[in-house]
Order: sequence, then C-alpha cells, then structure tokens
Amino acid sequence: MPVIPTVDIVFALTGDVRRNSRALKQLRLFTGLGARVEVLCLGPTRASVAFEPGLHLEVFPHPPGAGPPFFARVHRLFRREALARPARVYHASDLYTLPALATAARRYGARLAYDARECYPHVSATAGRPWVRRFWQSVEGRYVRRADAVFTVSAPIAEHMARVYGIPRPGLVYNVPPRRDVRPAGRLHTLAGVPPGHPLILHQGHLRQARGLPALVDALQDVPDATLVFLGDGPLRPRLEAQTRRLGLTERIRFLDPVPPDDLLPLTADATLGVSLLEDTCLNHRYALPNKVFEYLMAGVPVLASDLPEIRRVVAGHDVGEVVDPANRPGLVAALRHMCTDLDARRRWTANIPRV
Repeated sequence: MPVIPTVDIVFALTGDVRRNSRALKQLRLFTGLGARVEVLCLGPTRASVAFEPGLHLEVFPHPPGAGPPFFARVHRLFRREALARPARVYHASDLYTLPALATAARRYGARLAYDARECYPHVSATAGRPWVRRFWQSVEGRYVRRADAVFTVSAPIAEHMARVYGIPRPGLVYNVPPRRDVRPAGRLHTLAGVPPGHPLILHQGHLRQARGLPALVDALQDVPDATLVFLGDGPLRPRLEAQTRRLGLTERIRFLDPVPPDDLLPLTADATLGVSLLEDTCLNHRYALPNKVFEYLMAGVPVLASDLPEIRRVVAGHDVGEVVDPANRPGLVAALRHMCTDLDARRRWTANIPRV
C-alpha cells in the first residue's frame, strides 16, 4: 500500500535555520502557501520546536569531527530522519543533505528539490585539493539529476551546473531579504559604545577564512575616526581578536554576537558602510552574490565589496558603493577612507539603492 505523507515538505539544512535568512525566507513562503513543513537541521542542542504556524523544527546537535567523518555522520543522521517522515516533497537546502533526501524521495515516490546555495565542488575548502573537489562534484552530479527542481544564487553558478552536469539551467533565487521599511535607530552605535553619527564600518555574518577579514582589521590602522564592528561569530573570531589586541585597536574594533535574522536589518541600518570582502580563492567566491550585500542594501547602507564579477555587477553597476581587491592594502585603505568621509558620495549611493 502507498505510504500516506505525514507532512507536505521535509526541509533539511546542515546548519541552524533559525540563524539562516535564506532558509527562513523559503520556509515562510511554503507555510504562507498553506504547506505543513518539517525541518531537520543542526543546532547547539537537541530540540523539537513548533517554530511558527505550519513549521516544526527538529534540531539535532552537531555531529563530532570534521571533514569526511563529519559529513558521513551528517548523511546518516539526515537519511535516518528523512526516511522516518513520509512527505510529498523533500527539500535539500545544501549539497550535504541532498543524498539523504534523494533516498527518502525515491523511497516514497516524492518530489525532490535542491537549493545549490554554493558552487559546492569549488568552495574555498576545496581550493588546491583536486581530489576533494572531484568527490563533491561526483556526489552533486549523481544526485542533482534526480531532482525535480534545482535552484541557486547566481546566474554563473546556474550556467556552470547546467554545463557540467548536463541538466536544465537551474532557477535563480537571489539572497535578497524580504522588502521592509528599515530606518536607522542608533542601536548599533549604542552596542558599539560610540556616539550617534560616529562612522561605523560594519561586517555582518560568519567570521571565517578567505573573507578578507585580517586585511580589514589591518587597514583600520590607517582609517582614522571610524569604528569597525564585526556582527557575527565564527572560527576566525579568536584570531581577529588577537590581531586587534596586537595592533592596539581594541578601542576601535567591536565584536558583537550574531542576532536572529529578523532582528538584523534595524542594526545594519545604523552603519556608515557595509563590507563584504570575499577573496578570489575559488570559483564559488568568483560567482558569489552574498547575503550580506543585499542585506546592506535593503537597510539603505552603501557597500564596499570585493571586485569580483557578480558583486561588481551589483555594486558598481548600480553605483551603490565601491569595489576593491582585498589584497590591495592601499586600495582598501583609500576606499574605506573615502566612503567614511565623502558625504556627497554616500548620499548618491544611498539614493541609487532603491533602483537595484
């Protein structure tokens, strides 16, 4: 006998959806359409949460380890949990959950959706590691062809996947937050311990390698009368804090803990400029359109970003900030100083943001 689905959608993410703006946007779309959604995700502690109407979360502790052992444990966890939940649709919100959800979709004759939110075989962790890159490409190639719907974050990633895997061009779901009216309220200045109107350089999001963050800290030495705020956490935070102390910048750099996505933009709106400095270390970065770029723009904040093709198309193409090579220290310093001090340029960039 056919198995009767217990929910409409099983949605899985190797991370915590409560801290993931892209996942929350999709989940609220599904529940807004009347779907019943069961979410499988990772978090600090085990929890079973009725998160919002129509949306139930099963949160599992991060498996121990790193690299292949970690991903093997992730696969076994999500495979077991997905197979225990008959559904009409299985939605893999990253490559690492895709094989498990593809197995469940095949078991129950359900539809399979895949969100390729990165160019996974070419992320920074695979740079210079061709065998690792080939492994993830073989995994993605095997299971992406089973998916009934595939979408990604930028046109170059979509074109790359269509060419490499011989699939129809994936759809595009940009990392754009839902439109809302956001106005500066001074909360970020209060949290940073600086007076209203003081120039704030904001980097929000995960603190990790290959995002130009040590270069940003170093450049602040030559950007007087501005405070750098890191709003987020991640494995690079201890190194950045040590660098800050070593350079004597503890009075001018603030490290603030991350906030839930729904609380983020009112803080963002207080910044003088928002920074996104992905380094050109891999194809994924070269093709990226990061969440934070669109979050800055939604909050009305000009952007200083890496001079990479897709990012340049948005930032320079719409004249909403400046682009720079993070490895070019004089250029980075000059851009930071210009964006902090040129009020006429900031007015122009801000006026252009609604046209993006």
